[in-house]
This record gives sequence, structure tokens and C-alpha cells, in this order.
Amino acid sequence: MRVLVIGDAMLDTYLWGKVERLSPEAPVPIVSVTRRENRLGGAANVSRNIQALGATPILFSVIGDDDNGKEFESLLVKRELSNKGIMVDPSRNTTVKNRIISSGKQIVRVDEESTSYISPEMEQKLIDAILQEIEDNKIDVIVFVDYDKGIITPNLFELINKVAIEKNIPTAVDPKRRNFWNYKNVSLFKPNFKEFVEGIGQPIAKDDLETIKAYADDFKQKQNLKLIFITLSELGVFISNGVKEQYYPVVIRDIADVSGAGDTVIGVASLAMAAGLSPKVMALMSNLAGGLVCEKVGVVPVDSEQLRKEMKSTKY
Repeated sequence: MRVLVIGDAMLDTYLWGKVERLSPEAPVPIVSVTRRENRLGGAANVSRNIQALGATPILFSVIGDDDNGKEFESLLVKRELSNKGIMVDPSRNTTVKNRIISSGKQIVRVDEESTSYISPEMEQKLIDAILQEIEDNKIDVIVFVDYDKGIITPNLFELINKVAIEKNIPTAVDPKRRNFWNYKNVSLFKPNFKEFVEGIGQPIAKDDLETIKAYADDFKQKQNLKLIFITLSELGVFISNGVKEQYYPVVIRDIADVSGAGDTVIGVASLAMAAGLSPKVMALMSNLAGGLVCEKVGVVPVDSEQLRKEMKSTKY
């Protein structure tokens, strides 16, 4: 399958080290760095998960004309991912999440980013490139990955989604709060619990499944969504197609790091939907995949062989 991934791509930088003393300047740990590593994050990590499952992702995003942007592009080449949809905007920073890790645990994260919407000129350039790709090649699913960094503008989403509907291409969205109510008429809408509660503006307990179900069904009808899929972190996942609601608990794991789990879930769920799998299988597979990547430190794509084995052996 060929998958268009549109959204906020970023660079994940890791500083691995040891903490052996506190700073004399302030009550904070001193980390003696032993290793530095850069990885693809955000929409690029979604692309890596899609690639890991055997499909071909084509990533469309905007980076800055800076050293981080150059490192991002070199990682795309290294991971054999297409860079044809990557636009460079000198007025913006390449989004970077710097994570400092000691003894396998994240101590602090430092972000470098631009969060304003891309310029109208860059928006049009991105739209034109996406439409050209849809015109030139068969696309099986379009995934909008919104990290609230300004790449997905309301106009860009509306135009691309309209074309997707006309061409009968399924669409999936991983939303954030700013654009939450802009996402209408999509095939799959996948917020996590925090994003859903903030988006609808209602205080809901994570374990109150009946209330979650009621608000999810109401939101689904208002936005004309085919599927709404809410991840509940340690409590599992909830999915509804408007006819049947299903809840699946999480498989107990030794969690090392939850970074990137949402990227894995939307990547796996989008492919499962495009392949015509049932909402139940899609939810189970995505749930398992998200848990698997949490066993590893840092942002990593899912291991397809490990996922296949888990799907065969897990009983619900």
C-alpha cells in the first residue's frame, strides 16, 4: 500500500548519560553525557511505523533551513524514506525534541519549535505537491498527523480531505486541540484520552467508559466520523463505529517509555483500516503495537514480526 502522511515531522534527539552528583549552582542533577543519538519523530515516526509494516509512506511536511533540518533529511535517506514531500522554510525552525536520559529514564525534555501556522505561500506549495502525488499515484490511505506545530492548516486539511472523499481514499487523523473541531468527514479519528477531553471541553474520568462512550458517539455524529478510536493509555482502547462500541484492556507490559506510542497506533490503525480489517482487529492490533514500542526507550517503530507473533498468541 502507498500511504500519504501529512503533518508535523520532527527530529528526536537523545542525550544518554549518568547522574552521579548534583550541581553546586542549583538543586539539579548533572548528567555526564556518554552518547548522543538522533531519530525521526512525529509524522516521520508514523512513516517509519508504516514502512516497518511493509507499506510505502510518502511524507509531506515542512522543516527549517538549519542544521537540524539537514540532519532530518539525512535520516530520511538513511531510513530509505522519500523526501520528495519535504519543504524547506527558512523562516521556521525544524522541530526538535531533546530528551536527556539517565538509567533508562527521561530526566528532562527541551523543545525547539515553531508553532504558528505555515505561511499562505508554503501552504499552497504543500497543497500543490500533495494533490500532484494523488494525481500521479494510487493512494490507499491519507494520514494527518497533527502535533500542533502549524503544518496542518484548516485550509490544507479541508482541501485535501475533500479530494480524498471524491477519490474514495480513506483518511485518518491523529489530532491536537487547536484543530480538534476542524476534522470533519474523516474515516478514522484517533485522539488519546487527554486530547479528547481537552478537545470536547468536558471533565471525564478515564475509567468512566459509559460517559466516554456517550461523548464519543455525540462527537462522532457532529463531525460525521466513520470511526472514533480513543486510546486510554494504561486502561486500553475504546473504538466505535456508531453501531457497536468496543473496549479492549491493555496487555500488561514492562513499560520503559511511552514516547512515540501514539505514532505507532495511528500508523498501524490506518493500514489496518485501508486493508479492510474489522474495527475489532484494527483496535487489537493497534493496542498491541502501541504496547510493544513502550517496552523500548525512545521513539522506535514497531517490529512487524513481534507484532505478528503477539496477534497470534494474545487471547481476548
